[in-house]
This record gives sequence, structure tokens and C-alpha cells, in this order.
Amino acid sequence: MPRTTLLRQLLQQRHLTTHEAFAAQYERSAVRLAELDRDPRLASLQVSPRQFDRWYGGELLTLPRPDACRVLEHMLGRPVSELFSTAYADDSGSDLSLESHGRGPAPSLPSPREDDENPLDIVARTRQLTASNADDATLSFLGSSLEGITSRYEQDGPYVLRPQARQVRQLAHTLLDGRQPPRTRRELFRLAARASGLLGYMAVNTGDFVLSEAYCTEARDLSREIGDLDTELWASGTLSFGLYYAGRYDEADTCAATAVERAPGHAQSIRLLANGRARALAKTGDRRAVEQAIGQALRLSDLHEVPVGLTSCISFEPYGRARTLANAVTSHVALRNTAQVLRDAEHIDDLVEHSASSWSRSLVRLDVATALLQQRTPDINHSMALGREALRLCGDTPISSVYQRSRDLHEQAGPWRDHPAVRDYGDEFRTWSSQPAALAMASSAS
Repeated sequence: MPRTTLLRQLLQQRHLTTHEAFAAQYERSAVRLAELDRDPRLASLQVSPRQFDRWYGGELLTLPRPDACRVLEHMLGRPVSELFSTAYADDSGSDLSLESHGRGPAPSLPSPREDDENPLDIVARTRQLTASNADDATLSFLGSSLEGITSRYEQDGPYVLRPQARQVRQLAHTLLDGRQPPRTRRELFRLAARASGLLGYMAVNTGDFVLSEAYCTEARDLSREIGDLDTELWASGTLSFGLYYAGRYDEADTCAATAVERAPGHAQSIRLLANGRARALAKTGDRRAVEQAIGQALRLSDLHEVPVGLTSCISFEPYGRARTLANAVTSHVALRNTAQVLRDAEHIDDLVEHSASSWSRSLVRLDVATALLQQRTPDINHSMALGREALRLCGDTPISSVYQRSRDLHEQAGPWRDHPAVRDYGDEFRTWSSQPAALAMASSAS
């Protein structure tokens, strides 16, 4: 004989005793719960005729899968441990009571002790606590999506890849609104932090510094929450990077210096020192502090045996030596250390020229072009030729760093505005900066 469970009693009361009637109600409940819990997987849950027969007949040795339990509890308003326990009438023959899930009804129930618990409650709660709306395949998908964005960034640029990064961040946040065991939740926090960090970096490149600060602060705080120092330091470096291009040099240095103090020997501190501190300090004219920051970055590079070549600008990996030196070049330009700029640029020229980053090649050319104007005897023709090359390398994918440096070069060439080479560069700069993306950067800068 079928065992009379509370589930069976409730379905009889609600006239849901056929598979068709039950399945229709179950699927509607699954859709509603998916909306409430922001867990879209639930919306597709269905019950087969065989599953319904087993549930209705009480033919269960274990509880259903966690997602099915969630829908049943939402649909019937009772814990699943009660739903699959045996129902029987009390002395008045009216109210439903429950018997522990077993092979058959017990003839009588002993008076429960205060510390007694239903074993099914324990099993159900354990399954509930370890249930997850994000499996390993989902985490792997999110991680590989972020890796794809970083690997393609210097070819495709922020405007192409920003929608994908937003989708990764949104999915990670949606999943975090659900339930996961600690290991899975920690990984979701890490992925959400990195997605926000990438969006923060992209916002700097598109000239939206307020948005960048918000994204980077989120990335830093999420990674700090789970003790992910690597991502936290990277996010702090990107926050400093945005403050620098927003012209907030003292804040950019303070942000980077605070992060370095957290982990002075960490590989991420190379970027914090070279990209964060040295360049910001150079804008304030502190020569001694600039040299100290660059020297410390190069010593850390040797300690961690970082790549010699030019690493991707947006990579979560530590800075390669060539990228550290490229940042040193920018620092020396601000300090008008012309000879040092030309020496360092020549040292990394081959590595930069063979890199995949047209932006990096463009930026180094603009730094050298500016240094050539700073010489005792300015080389105007060479400087303007390098400036035009930089604009052509960047083409129709402008970023804020190239815009700012090409604009600065145009301003510094002002004393020679009647020189043919300067006029040619000015014409090319005005055409290049009339692109919608460059116009948005000009508006942001103003």
C-alpha cells in the first residue's frame, strides 16, 4: 500500500493527484521561485510521471535533489522533511501529525525528549547548506571568459570587450544572490572582483574616471573580503592608474603607496611602484622619490624573475621588465630627464616593437617625441614624425592615455607652430581627435 505522507495529504486536498495537474502547478512554482531567488536555472525544472508517482506514493529512501526540494517547499509551504514524513490522525481524528520516515507506520510514538531531532531534518538541512546554484562548470566558464577578455584586450580594445565583461560581472553577482558552499562562494567573489577590475581598467581607457573609481573600489573591497591579496593589489593599482589620468597625482601616489605597504615584497607591487608611484611622483617633481620607486620596482622584478618582454597592459600577472621600464620612461619625461628617456626607450625598443600592443608602441613614441622637444637643441622633424606614427598606430581605437599624451605633445610644440612638421602633426591630431571616442575623452578631460 502507498505510504500516506503529508505530501500526499496536501496534494489530495488541493486536487493535484494526477501528474498533469501536479506538473502544471509545480512548473509555475518553479518559475516564480526562479524570479524570487534570481536563480534562472529553477525555471526549467520539470517532474516526470515516474518522479510524481514515487513522490505521491511515498516510495523514497532519500530526499529529492536540492533544487526540487526548494520548489516543493515554495509550492506547499512546508519543509521537505515534513512533506515526506508519514501523516496520521491524532486523538481527535482531525489534525495531521508526522511520523519519522521509515518502512511503515509505527503503532505508537514515544514522547519526544527535548533534544530529539528528526533525522530527516538533519539530512535536509545539510543538503540545503551544501547546495549550490553554481557548479564547477559555471565557475570554469566565468574564469575562461575573463582570461579571453585579457588576452584579446590589446587587439580588440575596451569598446568591443566591455559588454562581455559586464555580462560576466552581472552573472557573478546574480549567482552570489543565491546559495553556495564557502569554496564556491569565495571563487565567485574572486571572479566578480576581477570582472569589476577589468571594467575599471576599461573605464580609464575610455576616459570615464568616475566610473573607473567605482568599479575599482568594488574590485578591491570584494577581493579584500576573501583575503585575495593578489587581486586586491591589482585593483589598487588600477585605482591609482585612473586617479593619475584624472590628474589627481597626489591621490594616485597615496593609493599606490598604501597598497605597497600592505605587501612590500609582493610581485604586484612592481606595478604599484612603477605605474602608480613613480609616474604620479614625477608629476609633482619629486625626483628622488621617483628614482627610489623605479629602483625598488626593478629590484622586485629581479626577485620575482618576471618576464623580460612587454606583458599585456591589462593582465592580472605581474609587470614584465619592459613594461616597468616603459613606465620609467614616462616618469623621466615628466621630470625632463631627456637623456634618460632616450636611453631607456632605446633599451626596450625591440621588445616594444615586437609586442602585440599598438597602444604601447604609440605611447613610447609619444614619450620619445616629447623628449626630443625637451632637448637643448630640439629635433622638431623627428619629434613630429614620431607623433604622427603614434596617431596612426592607435588608429580608430583611441584610449585616454594616447589622447592625453598626443594632446600634450601638440601643446608643447606650440612655440614652433609655424614649422611645417608641427603644422602637419597638428592637422593629423585634429583629424584623429575628431573621432566620437576621442571627443568623449576631450569632454571628460575638460
